[in-house]
Amino acid sequence: MFWLYFAGGLGVTALTGLPIGIGLGLTGLAILHFEAGGATSLAVTAVWNVLTDFTLSSVPLFMFMGDLMMESGLSRRLYSGLAPLFHRVPGRLLHSNIAVCAMFGAVAGTSTSTAAAVGTVAYPELTRRGYDRPAVVASLAAGGTLGLLIPPSLSLLLYGATQQVSIGRLFLAGIIPGLMMAALFMAWIYISAKRNPRLTPNDGERPTLREQLLGLLGTWPLVVLVFACLGTVFLGWATPTEAAGLGVAAAIIVGFLFGDLTLRKTWDAFLNSTIVFGSIVLVIIGSLILSQAVSILGLPGQVMQSVVDLGVSKYWVLVLVVVVYLILGCFFDGVSLMLLTIPLAYPVMTGMGFDPIWLGVVITILIEVGMLTPPVGMNLFVLTAITKHEVSLGQAAQAAIPYWLLLLGGVLILTLFPAIALWLPGMMG
Repeated sequence: MFWLYFAGGLGVTALTGLPIGIGLGLTGLAILHFEAGGATSLAVTAVWNVLTDFTLSSVPLFMFMGDLMMESGLSRRLYSGLAPLFHRVPGRLLHSNIAVCAMFGAVAGTSTSTAAAVGTVAYPELTRRGYDRPAVVASLAAGGTLGLLIPPSLSLLLYGATQQVSIGRLFLAGIIPGLMMAALFMAWIYISAKRNPRLTPNDGERPTLREQLLGLLGTWPLVVLVFACLGTVFLGWATPTEAAGLGVAAAIIVGFLFGDLTLRKTWDAFLNSTIVFGSIVLVIIGSLILSQAVSILGLPGQVMQSVVDLGVSKYWVLVLVVVVYLILGCFFDGVSLMLLTIPLAYPVMTGMGFDPIWLGVVITILIEVGMLTPPVGMNLFVLTAITKHEVSLGQAAQAAIPYWLLLLGGVLILTLFPAIALWLPGMMG
């Protein structure tokens, strides 16, 4: 009966356009009422415990910091500072897209905001120079996914807060995989530019070493922000929530002194982050209610027992999970997909021996794949809108296929070498 309620709830949600948080919550309440003997009060307790947890307050703060960065226009300064470094490398400014997205992701925490902030600067500049437009959009869409993996990551924050996993360790776990994915993206750009030089025309500019160093030094405000929100956590000086507050304060100071931030733009950033966080909280509430229903019915134990009875390896179960995420990624945005699936995926996967820190990183990469997958690939939608539809969704999706495959390759690499994600958290003690 659980699967009947679950499928029916998702079907009604999809057909009626009901917000997914409400759909999940109503489905969970129906299961608790009719299948668990009216245990709806337990769901209320679970929701209250999570929403009053001090850790969760870091989520809106990190979101506010990312919006402040966008409003202050510091992404332009970052792009102009890093762009000269790649003029002599095949792929040229396409590498800048990845590098800037990686650095901006270290303060933005979300995928779409990273893609939008860098895309509004990079796309007009690269198209003016004659770069292949679908290639530009694909590199920006792929680079934007790094904002969801490189800490402070919104998905890792929500994963840790809802599953009671150390957010500090999750942040550490995301660093090397994030840099690894950036390196894989840049390797593909290098290879594709060598094979097809028309993707990256020679604009005749040859920045001197002095210009490159000056441009790099000009990015120091972002280094201050990264240290405020990440360095303090890694050094043990602040909790993630305290670091988020420090990051907001630093973003306001840097934005006013070195960017275009004004009181009006600060208020706009606050309103936007509040509205977006409100929509995320609605999904969190629905996910928690459904999670409580799943837990009370003992469904994870039943699923694990069924897997044991089949006699398959835990890695075949991982393959099944990957396939499920790829399918659902076509229809749900990243945060909704994660909150929809972890009530069942987390207990089953950790029960089969997968490390919860490693699992958080892998799930984040899998929902990043969905950000590049039509018809709901949010990064593709955002960037095609920035191009004013000069690049169609189909063209962008086709150009993004290599990056899509590289993200799946990243999951394979982390499965073969889990220490890539677990080494830094292990050093935390």
